[in-house]
Amino acid sequence: MTRAATPPAIQRWPGLHDVPTGPRAAVSSYVAKRLFLSAVNHLDVTVAVGTEFFGRGGPIAVVHRPDEFFARLGVDQLIGFGEAYLTGAWDAEDLSGFLTVLAAQMPTLVPPQLQKLRSLVVKRPPRAQVSTSDNAQANIAHHYDLSNELFQLFLDPTMSYSAALFEGSPSRATADDLEAAQVRKIERLLDAAGVAEGSRVLELGSGWGELALRAARRGAEVRTVTLSVEQQALARERIAAAGLSDRVSVDLCDYRDVEGTYDAVVSVEMIEAVGWQFWQTYFEKVDSVLVPGGRAAIQAITMPHDRMLATRNTYTWINKYVFPGGFLPSVDVIDEITLEHTSLRLGAQFSMGHHYAATLRLWDDAFLAAAAQVRELGFDDTFERMWHFYLEYSRAGFASGYLDVNQLVLTKQG
Repeated sequence: MTRAATPPAIQRWPGLHDVPTGPRAAVSSYVAKRLFLSAVNHLDVTVAVGTEFFGRGGPIAVVHRPDEFFARLGVDQLIGFGEAYLTGAWDAEDLSGFLTVLAAQMPTLVPPQLQKLRSLVVKRPPRAQVSTSDNAQANIAHHYDLSNELFQLFLDPTMSYSAALFEGSPSRATADDLEAAQVRKIERLLDAAGVAEGSRVLELGSGWGELALRAARRGAEVRTVTLSVEQQALARERIAAAGLSDRVSVDLCDYRDVEGTYDAVVSVEMIEAVGWQFWQTYFEKVDSVLVPGGRAAIQAITMPHDRMLATRNTYTWINKYVFPGGFLPSVDVIDEITLEHTSLRLGAQFSMGHHYAATLRLWDDAFLAAAAQVRELGFDDTFERMWHFYLEYSRAGFASGYLDVNQLVLTKQG
């Protein structure tokens, strides 16, 4: 068993326990308290602050340390909201249920007149996290190189770390359904890309190799690229164990540096790490390596176009603690970029957001059940709260409909 790496932002938690103080924090805290409680009073939740209760009734959150909670919320907005959870300043037994109500009202939680001041208040992403060629590998390593063993504790045997596609109602899915649902998702995407005997396939974002394995079993020749050293190592092991090393190469390579000609390009939830500044570059690369008539099948987490435009320069809790440099596209912006800058044309779209909510529920259940093993890998209490919050925060986005995940097919014209 390998122990976890110790990236500073994960294991030492620099600055996390420094509660904002001073006149600016006092004013921000006062404003945040009024805005938060006013918003909550219009929502189907219950928030306990000391002996007072706010909200119209529903999933319960308890603010244990109000001064800290509102100070963090006032100074650091949603980052502070998440950090207050990490420190235990607030808690919720049904965390997903509480966050889902908030996510459903995300665009209107702040009054419209104050939203106009957004650009003056929110923090901008650090330059070191913009996913340039120089920064991209460090961004990926922050999350995906934590420990292969950590991911094995809560993922299914396919090691698929993306939305599954369940048969029947996703809300009724159990852990026993997860592996088959991940296989169904992968096979659907390979079908959409037209992967068959003799296909030359490029995969952008290897994961731990399951899609490449399944493409190779169809008789395809596969090149899959990743920036994760840990993922590359385990993917190569799995491919060798399957006897398919002659059909699959797993390369440590930035998507911008890929060359060659391919009949199909497939990519599962990798575009989220590209950063909005480089979406055009990403699709131009896909366009340049595809043969005329070739297809790209991309599974992408998406958000509404107006929210994408409003938030693309925002530094978020997810950026700080989970996915540095990441940002979600809209389907509209993918269509716009490919129309204006490539010969790719968006065709079939398949939405499966509620399947992601179910996938995240099963991952979180497995993660919480493996708490002892997580500790054995070297992760601490704060990491456990962070990971649980990340999974449930994400689940709330899909359960509320604020986020979606789509399988998109783009065909190269000519």
